[in-house]
Amino acid sequence: MFVGLTLVGMVTGLATGWLGGPSLLMWAGYGVAYAFGGWYGLKGAIETLRHGAVDIDLLMIVAALGALSIGAPFEGAMLLFLFSLSNTLQHYAIGRSRRAIKSLVEMRPDEAQVLRDGEEVTVPIEEVAVGDVFVVRPGDRIPLDGVVTSGEGTVDQASLTGESVPVPKVPGDEVFGGTINESGSLEIEVTRQAHESAISRLIHMVERAQSEKAPTQRLIDRLEQPYVLGVFGLTIAAIAVPVALGNEFTGTFYRAMTLMVAASPCAVIISTPAAVLSAIASGGRQGVLFKGGEHVETAARIDAVAFDKTGTLTQGDTQLTDVFVRDGTADETLTEDELRSVVAAVQARSEHHLARATVRAADARSLDVPDAERFQSVAGKGVKADVDGTTTHIGNRSYFETVLGDAAIDGLEPGLDRLQTLEEEGKTSVLVARERHGDVSVSGWLAFTDTVRPGAAEMIDDLRSLGVEHIVMLTGDNERVAQRIADEVGIDEVQAELLPEEKVATIEDLVGRFENVAMVGDGVNDAPALATATLGIAMGGAGTDVALDTADVVLMGDDLSKIPYVLGLGRRTRRTLTINLAIAFGAIALMVGAILLRGIPLPLAVVGHEGSTVIVSLNGLRLLGFRG
Repeated sequence: MFVGLTLVGMVTGLATGWLGGPSLLMWAGYGVAYAFGGWYGLKGAIETLRHGAVDIDLLMIVAALGALSIGAPFEGAMLLFLFSLSNTLQHYAIGRSRRAIKSLVEMRPDEAQVLRDGEEVTVPIEEVAVGDVFVVRPGDRIPLDGVVTSGEGTVDQASLTGESVPVPKVPGDEVFGGTINESGSLEIEVTRQAHESAISRLIHMVERAQSEKAPTQRLIDRLEQPYVLGVFGLTIAAIAVPVALGNEFTGTFYRAMTLMVAASPCAVIISTPAAVLSAIASGGRQGVLFKGGEHVETAARIDAVAFDKTGTLTQGDTQLTDVFVRDGTADETLTEDELRSVVAAVQARSEHHLARATVRAADARSLDVPDAERFQSVAGKGVKADVDGTTTHIGNRSYFETVLGDAAIDGLEPGLDRLQTLEEEGKTSVLVARERHGDVSVSGWLAFTDTVRPGAAEMIDDLRSLGVEHIVMLTGDNERVAQRIADEVGIDEVQAELLPEEKVATIEDLVGRFENVAMVGDGVNDAPALATATLGIAMGGAGTDVALDTADVVLMGDDLSKIPYVLGLGRRTRRTLTINLAIAFGAIALMVGAILLRGIPLPLAVVGHEGSTVIVSLNGLRLLGFRG
């Protein structure tokens, strides 16, 4: 509104002067233009002065008043009009990037159909508690995070995770608030209250990210104060020196005001937030959460990428594929199912992905699993527990060397040789041994496989096309299995059989070699490595608190193509920043040079100054449409 009134006042004053109309009407028009065009700038300048500083608002107000004082009211009014217009466009650019994220709020329903005493009751989502069960039908938005307890269907999760196709859901699967149930009626048990849901956390963290300034923006903010003071000093010198040399004051003052306008850094200051905030918003709409503008710029510099294997490059749903029972021992009557039951009893106490696969396999066969006692785990190596009065050991060679020592290992060599053979076949394998009265004998072996995620090889190729120099796999799995996966997808280097602390040391070594290193993991067991890397990227963070807390970038879904998207968006943002700063500083240098060497009128300086500000704002907004 104020911009419109400024334009009306400016045109009225100019037209009245040209047509020889009443001077009162002309000055009334210019008065309206100055009052409404300078209102917010004057308020901002006064507020800044109260804190003992100066800013661009003060520059513009002084330049407009200076033009008025030497009989050039139109030039001053035009300056205020274009300054107000450019500020409006800046706010629009930044506001649009924020609205792109805040629109997610509208995707979350206000109410849920909760089952109470066998009947559906409409309840505000703020009043729904963890453990309540609600119903969603085809076409409904899911109001809260939860787990499907009954029914089957497909859910469109694009608004949250960026997945391009609907995801099938069956009992036991996790669903997220704000997503759309496309088919099938579902009953869902609430796992998080409204304020803790994945979409609420996404909105909160993106808003926080948008308030954290990128390094380039912080540098420009630090330079704004001395730069503005420098412009004032240059303006004063441009008046004092020529006047002292005998030049006419009015022309000199006009030229100094033109110089002040041309040298003002409006476009420089808006160039960074216009781009970075648009990049953060663009990522949010693709299911990619940058936790600050700093990480957008960091993504542009990545030279090497390290991947966790299980759950990142592979599906993470490891399957027990082979069970072998050793013949001719004290366990010769042990059947395959009995071995499965004993191993499941021990591994039921473990959170390792191999343990979970063993327990799932036992459940699938409806086996009777006994209780285990005195469970102990050796991280990255194996586990043991007492089952039916006998200690059962399950692990790799390193486990048995660590726990049992050389004397016991000698008796297990045939079993360990068979373990090595299975691993050479590309399967993750463990040895099962039972200990009675100090004697340890082999009971059997278990072999597991995991499948590579679809698109993993294409993702690696995309990273190379972006200029990533080196790609590494970090895993606790054995080297042969890891190398098989690496060969399949095109990894440069494999670091296998790593404990969590060894992953951290490896990342530190990579940073020393390549300086800027990204670590990609699932955000749970990889948290220390994610925190150590230059850029930590966590996959599947929609339901993972650790990922949201630890990583710098969170991929809300498990789409590997989002990893090149992250680095591509960072690189595109860096190019946009470079272009914006070149436009901003180039316009300043061109106009200042022209004023000092040839002299240009104030209106042309105004158009050049405000025009460059508008251009960099719109150029930054282009990042909202980035798709990789």
